[in-house]
Amino acid sequence: MEYIGYFIIAILALVVLVKIFAWPLAILTKLIINGVMGAVLLFLINMVGSLFNFSIGINAATALIAGFFGVPGVIFLIIFKVLL
Repeated sequence: MEYIGYFIIAILALVVLVKIFAWPLAILTKLIINGVMGAVLLFLINMVGSLFNFSIGINAATALIAGFFGVPGVIFLIIFKVLL
C-alpha cells in the first residue's frame, strides 16, 4: 500500500513537470514557425516584387520584424515600404 502512494505522487510530479516545460516549448515552436513563415514571405515578396520593381531589403531589422510577428509583420513591412 505504501508504494502506491509513492507511485501516485511520482505521477503527479511528472505531470506537473511536463506542464511546466511544455509551455516554453510551445512558445519556442510558435516563434520558429513565425520566423520561417516570415522569411519565406520576405523571399516571395522580393521574387514577385522584382517583376514590379518592388523589394524589401532583408537586414537585421526586417528579419526581426518578419521573424517575430510572422505574416502580420511582413504585411506591416509592405505597408511601410509603400507609404515611405
